[in-house]
Amino acid sequence: MADLQDLKEITGEAAVEAAGATEERKPVVDAQGRTYATGKRKDAVARVWIKPGTGKITVNDRDQEVYFARPTLRLIVDQPFQVSDRVGQYDVIATVKGGGLSGQAGAVKHGISVALQRAEPELRAALKTAGFLTRDSRVVERKKYGKAKARRSFQFSKR
Repeated sequence: MADLQDLKEITGEAAVEAAGATEERKPVVDAQGRTYATGKRKDAVARVWIKPGTGKITVNDRDQEVYFARPTLRLIVDQPFQVSDRVGQYDVIATVKGGGLSGQAGAVKHGISVALQRAEPELRAALKTAGFLTRDSRVVERKKYGKAKARRSFQFSKR
């Protein structure tokens, strides 16, 4: 290496090699043919397994219609399949802990989206543009001392 030109050539070749070394994503499937992912929303954490099947969704050993009684929550859970045109092609088994039903539905949706992307990497673009692969980081603000709630002060008394 005599001068900066040699350094440019070396780094240029390394950049070309690094660009060529990027492989396509491969499906991540276990021995039973399942794909696993963790989804999170608010305080809820969902462990999600998907496998090719008939579209049956089980949450905490209960059917989706029983666990998520409100239709809006079931709609949230089904969104990743509708965006990726995979309705009725995968069975879902989810275990959810923490938070309320709304947060749990969001956590299952996030887990299904990540698992779908791991099972079929070509679906990543559709799920990413819909915003399903991004973890919604909004959580409840903590209560501060000297305050009634996180921000609300106690009622002021002039006299």
